Amino acid sequence: MLRSAAMSARAIASVTISFGLVSIPTKVYSSGESSTGIRFNMLHDKCGTRLKQKYFCPKDDEEVSRKEMVKGYEFSKGQYVLFNEEELKTLQEKATQSIDITEFIPTSTVDPIYFEKSYYLGPDKGGDRAFKLLSRALRKSGRSALAKYAARGKMYLVLVRPFEDGLVMQQLRYADEIRSIGEVPLGDAAVKSAELELALQIVEQGISDEFKPEQYDDEVRARTLKLIEQKVQGKEITEAPAEEPKAQVIDLMEALKASLAQKSESGRKPAKRAPRAAAKKRSRSKG
Repeated sequence: MLRSAAMSARAIASVTISFGLVSIPTKVYSSGESSTGIRFNMLHDKCGTRLKQKYFCPKDDEEVSRKEMVKGYEFSKGQYVLFNEEELKTLQEKATQSIDITEFIPTSTVDPIYFEKSYYLGPDKGGDRAFKLLSRALRKSGRSALAKYAARGKMYLVLVRPFEDGLVMQQLRYADEIRSIGEVPLGDAAVKSAELELALQIVEQGISDEFKPEQYDDEVRARTLKLIEQKVQGKEITEAPAEEPKAQVIDLMEALKASLAQKSESGRKPAKRAPRAAAKKRSRSKG
């Protein structure tokens, strides 16, 4: 759920957006809550003390302290080239604190598979007007700004896009980080036109005009927190009874028909005729 406008976010970085010859002082904010995850720690069963991780060398059969560790890159199986701290620093990209826009592209051309992380952007002192100008220009043009951003020793490819009254910086994956779907075996089954028409009717029954994430909650997290609270209070927790397995429908057409019937019984709006099916009916009536 989006944060309330009344809540004040804390900036995690200050950057400058280079927009033509215009420089926009900008602040970067986290777009999500880092505390939403539930983590369990490893403890000693005997006394309940939290355990510490240690490193062990299997060759010398001994524990290794941090001051005895070096970093290495495996260039061949079992062979490493070693780097000291100074050498590692030379490999890191120098942080520029600048988002350098390279081009403006249609927002719709970037598939979500490239999205890695997202951050809110807001104007820093003296940048309100230029920030608002960029936001409105992007929204009116239907485009987003593709840019480079050097931070934390890396060079990131980012997409700056309009979001409500502000901007979002979307960290992108590079092209060589995306695996080809051609690696996934998809089979060669043929889809029958009647099956497609029924599937389209099911889609029609579940259509919504907008995305409303506030309608959905993390049910597993809520249930887990409730059980944790029971344990804190000294209560025992037991496994909930398993639901009866639903009857498996092997025939695809029967499964589609059963799905339509189930949605109709649940009070959803009646299915509209799928476009293809409607077109066929008109052509038959003309004949």
